Amino acid sequence: MSTTAAFDDHRPGRARLSAAEMQAYRLDGLVKPAHGLGAAELAGLRGLLEETLAATPGQRPESLVCPHIEGMGNLPAAITDRWLAVCTRADFLDLVEQVLGPDVILWGSQIFCKPAGTGLRVPWHQDGHFWPIRPLATCTLWLALDDVDAENSAMLYVPGSQRTRTLFPHADQPSEESALNAEMLPGDVDLDRVEVDALPAGACSLHDVYLVHGSEPNRSARRRAGFVIRYMPATSHFDRELAISTSPQAATKFAERPIYLLRGEDWTGKTGLVDLRDRPA
Repeated sequence: MSTTAAFDDHRPGRARLSAAEMQAYRLDGLVKPAHGLGAAELAGLRGLLEETLAATPGQRPESLVCPHIEGMGNLPAAITDRWLAVCTRADFLDLVEQVLGPDVILWGSQIFCKPAGTGLRVPWHQDGHFWPIRPLATCTLWLALDDVDAENSAMLYVPGSQRTRTLFPHADQPSEESALNAEMLPGDVDLDRVEVDALPAGACSLHDVYLVHGSEPNRSARRRAGFVIRYMPATSHFDRELAISTSPQAATKFAERPIYLLRGEDWTGKTGLVDLRDRPA
């Protein structure tokens, strides 16, 4: 793949999933929209990634949690405000709104940067095992900042594994060689049906909270960097008392992070939201 595949016809606020893409999300639990970043936008985000990595020495680049929040990972507002602007893009919200509904909350983000040759494995898992959202509902937007394919450890997934809306058992896996501290039991992963979430730089995918997925270590000579944004419907409650850390390398402070209402209404009134509905796109 080449970065020339990045999308040069980006028009903020006009992103729509086609009927076929909506069907793919419902059936497979993952869709790759025909929408992404133009070359200039992609270059800007790659520059922001380099600034972020330089500002977080000693931290694993697979475990940079919530770089959109000032102070997380000791990041300054000069960096975090720019990641927040990515999370609140009107075009991304247009895509997410179609699968979550009109009431959209931003509750998390993460940089998944697997260095060439040393990138950590992400064991087979379901996101919903880790997250304190009740009822459980989330759409994750995975934005490729590099060309991502099987060679440099793209995300693997089992299409359709989300349909039963069931969380499978996860066993503790507190290894420094893993980007997560728990993994599914081998017998619960249908390895015969695995597909690769290959993406050119600038493209994105959306996936469901129940989808079975993971990725191998990056042993290639190419970096694999992505920015992951977590959205939930405002009809669900982010329960701050269910504080679960997901990574052996970095504690996840669910109880303390600010959570943002981006569109619609807060229907539960329990989470304690920061209202960003009037934030400029």
